Amino acid sequence: MTTTTATKAGPRAWLGLSVLALPMLLASVDNSVLYLALPHLTADLEPSPTQVLWIMDVYGFMMAGFLITMGTLGDRIGRRRLLTVGAAAFGAASVLAAYAVSAEMLIAARILLGVSASALAPSALALVGTMFTDARQRALAIGVFTACFMGGAALGPVVGGVMLENFWWGSVFLLGVPVALLLVLTARPLLPESGGEGGGRLDPASVGLSLLTVIPLVYGLKELADEPDARAALAVAAGLAFGYAFARRQLRLAEPLLDLRLFRNRSFSAALVVLLFTMLVQGGSYFFFSQHLQMIEGFSPLKAGFWMAPPALALVAGSLLAPVVARTVRPAVVVGAGLAVSAAGFVYVAVSDDLVPLVIGFTLGFLGAAPVGALGLNLIVGSAPPEKAGSASATAESSGEMGISLGVAVFGSLGAAVYASGFDLPAGAPERAGESLADADAAAVALPERLRGELLDAAHAAFGSGMTAVAVAAALVCAGLAVLAAVLLRHLRPIGAEDADG
Repeated sequence: MTTTTATKAGPRAWLGLSVLALPMLLASVDNSVLYLALPHLTADLEPSPTQVLWIMDVYGFMMAGFLITMGTLGDRIGRRRLLTVGAAAFGAASVLAAYAVSAEMLIAARILLGVSASALAPSALALVGTMFTDARQRALAIGVFTACFMGGAALGPVVGGVMLENFWWGSVFLLGVPVALLLVLTARPLLPESGGEGGGRLDPASVGLSLLTVIPLVYGLKELADEPDARAALAVAAGLAFGYAFARRQLRLAEPLLDLRLFRNRSFSAALVVLLFTMLVQGGSYFFFSQHLQMIEGFSPLKAGFWMAPPALALVAGSLLAPVVARTVRPAVVVGAGLAVSAAGFVYVAVSDDLVPLVIGFTLGFLGAAPVGALGLNLIVGSAPPEKAGSASATAESSGEMGISLGVAVFGSLGAAVYASGFDLPAGAPERAGESLADADAAAVALPERLRGELLDAAHAAFGSGMTAVAVAAALVCAGLAVLAAVLLRHLRPIGAEDADG
């Protein structure tokens, strides 16, 4: 653990935290709200199928691809400075997206939004670590920071649905403008400057290799979940190959883009691994839960958003509670016990058929996983030297993004395989209905009523088997992570115990 002179943060720091939490809330809302706006903007801009995919995905690709670069850039030029620039760019890109008159213009705006968002996340998290040097205060502040991101996931569908019922599709992008403006205006009076002492120039080859590592990996994993093919596998393989080249180059550089020596810290590495696999579970299970609500229950996106809110709000509550509990209980116990609760929740999902028990199971699953985000980020930021805080924060954010993509790919493939193997195709129904629930729904439209009912019953039963398999896999992963966290983090004392002894 990095040692710094710990002083209690005052009201200005907590007010500054509220400003820093806004970009996380905004980024989360912006990432989820587009799913609701898509039908409206598609009718207006008439994008091609390929352009629709770019509109949906390019934001995440750009954000994930530039996180490491932006984290290190903040260490070099100053995190408050980069945060302010990123906020201004995010606001401008939001206006561009809101008033886009063509698909190409909207894609360009989404690219700018993704790049500017990558400047916000690591800079904001690193500044939290700078502003709160007291261990207990820092843990709570990062818990609040994490809760805002999770809260955005819950609010996105609800806020987006309300906006779209009253305004045009571009209004959902304008949500970012006042937040960005507030951040630009309050950054200097409320936030300290940190970083800027790293020196040196960014290595262009390292920047290129990081992009060639992350973007193909995220793209390939997403495609493997949607439609596995050789192209998706090749993208993953290319990302891994470039990742190996990136790592070798970092080890040779005197001033690397990503200092791999951070991974020598046991707390840093352990927290990163547990965070990666926890996000894998959350991303994959949430993907199936949203499909169940819309395709099995037949809910509209807005109604599905309300039913998806309890698990997201459980993450918010757990993120706020975990740092407080960890003041008297060792982090290994808090994280391990939480993951055991997650495992129990997913077991409950596996044995449930009705909607309310499913929601309860997912809520328990997400509540138990909350300490990983709050305490894991605290460990990662607290374990890194102050001059590397931005790089460490970017590594944590990248791990989360990769975990979600990997979860959707792995659990999506598992669910699809179970669906296909357990699907009992009714006589007279097209074979393509056995490939996915979406294909079954599409095929059922043109069938006679009796055959349509038989086909949908078979498809729903097969999907249920797939979601059961996913829930069992999630429970097993959480149980394994509970043991892993208990072992790897057992050396850590309750948060603030060192300060109390001193």
